Amino acid sequence: MKTAPTVPDGAKQGAETHGIPGVEASIWTERMVSALVNGVEGGKWHTLMDKVCAPNTLALAWERARANRGAAGVDGQSVEMSEAKAGAYLAEPAEELRGGTYRPEAVKRVEIPKGDGQARPLGIPTVVS
Repeated sequence: MKTAPTVPDGAKQGAETHGIPGVEASIWTERMVSALVNGVEGGKWHTLMDKVCAPNTLALAWERARANRGAAGVDGQSVEMSEAKAGAYLAEPAEELRGGTYRPEAVKRVEIPKGDGQARPLGIPTVVS
């Protein structure tokens, strides 16, 4: 059995747990990280939705989009345009996720030029979905 990496005691929001990229120390408990490494009995997770819908998870996602100066997606709404109603925008998808009615918006596809003259596709989601 593998030993799970531990969440650092001094971890701050946005810090990743040791050795697992994308696993937020502010959201994932020691038990959850252990389950990621060792697996879950029966191979099924049953309680991740509460983590996805948690206000601190949605606020963290908002802060990351804002820090990244999130571009407008297919709806044309930029981070700046959405800033005033951020609280309401975070509550709505949480309710839809819990109720099973959430449907994400389409993703805007743009081509990013590469140094060799080719382009690579990039998907830009809406700031508020």
